Amino acid sequence: MSTRRSVTAAVSLLLAVLMTVLVTAASATAAPGSPQRPRSLEALVDGIVQRQLDEYRIPGAAVVVVSGGRQVLAKGYGVADIDRGTRVDAGRTGFFMGSDAKVFTAMAVLQQVERGRLDLKADVNRYLTRHKAGFTIKDSYPGRPVTVRDLLTHTAGFDNSIIGRATARPEDAERLGDSLAEHQPPRVRPPGEVSSYDNYGVALAGYLVELASGEPFAAYVGRHILRPLGMIRTSFAQPHPAAIATARAEGYRPDGKRQVRAEGQYGAWTPTGAAAVTTATDMGRLMLAQLAGGALDGHRVLGETLTRAMQHRQFANDSRLPGIGYILEERGRDGIRMLVKDGDIPGFHDNLALLPDRDTGVYVAYNGDGEDGRASWAGQELVNLVADHTFGTPRRAAAARMGETGRFTGFYRSTRTSHSDLTRAAALTSSVRVTAGPDSTLTTTGPLSRDPDVTEQHWVRIGDGLFQEKDGQERLAFKDGKLFLASDPTVGYERVPWYESPVLHQRLLIGSLGVLLLSVTAWPIAALIARRRGSAAAPAPAGARLARLLAWTTGALLAVATVCFALLVADPNALNQTVFLGDSPMLTLVPVLAKTALATTAAVLVCAVIAWWRRWWGWAARIHYSAVALAAVLFLTVAGNYHLLG
Repeated sequence: MSTRRSVTAAVSLLLAVLMTVLVTAASATAAPGSPQRPRSLEALVDGIVQRQLDEYRIPGAAVVVVSGGRQVLAKGYGVADIDRGTRVDAGRTGFFMGSDAKVFTAMAVLQQVERGRLDLKADVNRYLTRHKAGFTIKDSYPGRPVTVRDLLTHTAGFDNSIIGRATARPEDAERLGDSLAEHQPPRVRPPGEVSSYDNYGVALAGYLVELASGEPFAAYVGRHILRPLGMIRTSFAQPHPAAIATARAEGYRPDGKRQVRAEGQYGAWTPTGAAAVTTATDMGRLMLAQLAGGALDGHRVLGETLTRAMQHRQFANDSRLPGIGYILEERGRDGIRMLVKDGDIPGFHDNLALLPDRDTGVYVAYNGDGEDGRASWAGQELVNLVADHTFGTPRRAAAARMGETGRFTGFYRSTRTSHSDLTRAAALTSSVRVTAGPDSTLTTTGPLSRDPDVTEQHWVRIGDGLFQEKDGQERLAFKDGKLFLASDPTVGYERVPWYESPVLHQRLLIGSLGVLLLSVTAWPIAALIARRRGSAAAPAPAGARLARLLAWTTGALLAVATVCFALLVADPNALNQTVFLGDSPMLTLVPVLAKTALATTAAVLVCAVIAWWRRWWGWAARIHYSAVALAAVLFLTVAGNYHLLG
């Protein structure tokens, strides 16, 4: 924290007194045996959640706040099941927790560390080999093995490849070990260099727990974490126990004026969040245990030393910005440190935040994606509100400093961008552009902010390669050709060379597709006009007719592939489900069409050479044909760069 210890102590004492007064006032009118909660906080939470459900079109939500060693607010909003009209109950309604499950995975790994069965510094292959797992992690960087610690800090360096890792039904989920063996992604950077969100790494961490303990992961978590903490309505099992399944919320996404059920919440990678269900009040118990050093109601699930290690910074992409503990991520607000974990799965979005300096925690879950995926932003909105209510600290603006900023300009691509599947195409529209302005300022354009309404941000220089958002909370830092954000310590943005510019690629795709579409349209029209006019021109050689047919086929194939891809990505919420399930025929059809076009393009290039050699057609027609061949080559080159060829 940036304030001095004496000031912090005084503010802490003042706020502790204020919290006591608020709780006491609330208890005067609370029903006998009901939780005591500060009415001012409840009013704030009521206001923002009700607004979010209405404006973002989210069916329901559940919120819990804990402070001072107890639950001070737990409330449900909206509906859990639209068809049945079931209301959300914070203590009974189960929500899929998504990646919030990774907190349990970290605790399970650290339990095995306490028992001496796992070593955070050890090569994961030691355990995979010892327990005859049937696979090992490939030695892509000799002398630089992936360690257990790397798995819990997202620094293992695995590629981001999640297509098809979820299922619509629990019965269809693979076994964890089998899935990890079959779907091991390539390692794209040495371990320990960059923290970049890694689902495979966390799933592997959960599998190490299985190997070390001899218990399936879901059973292990239930026995060693959930049961001791009294989290009786939380389950990692597939399928869920009947009592949990019948009270579980349905997840939704907007589709026009209606809501449709989302699928893709199950799968083999349970340690990352597949199938994991919880209630708001159960998550309140988890937060109470974390804030109390790993114990609750006399039951200890993790030693205080390793619990604090979870919450202590273990890695940072830039030392001037927040970092990551074991799974828990640091996030600053007005200089105040929060520990957060967000979870996103089709139809469900969860946010957990610990404010350890105020012994407070907040958790919120939504059972809808919301318009344009706004449920992900809604959770952060609520967490920020509770943090502001809890701390009440004034915003402190950093002093601007003059200095050269031109060396930071360019395009930056997220380290989460896949190197191995067609989700890489997201970089065409999700890359970040940095431009320099007057007085040592920068402007970024692109999805840096979690707020979907914010696509352009302005920054002032406050240090060498360090910038503060104008009139905002965010900070960014530049280091070794990468851009890092304060609000997300598990991603970096790598500067791309000019020939990888997404704007350049967009122009090449649009321009080449325009040439192809015009040709695909013009050739049949020209032939039809000539036929109606009864042209007496000599028929073209058979080779020339075949050449034009090949060119027309190439253009048609690429046009259809483009239309299919556009249909695939038209609805971001539906795309999220499609990627998780990997069940859309478009995922297969686009690469098949592109590969077929690659073969016909090769033939067109040969025909273009022959056309000039044998002087098929006139000069203008030969130039046109060569332009079509070049357009197809350019289109496929860019498409191949984004793995649209499979």
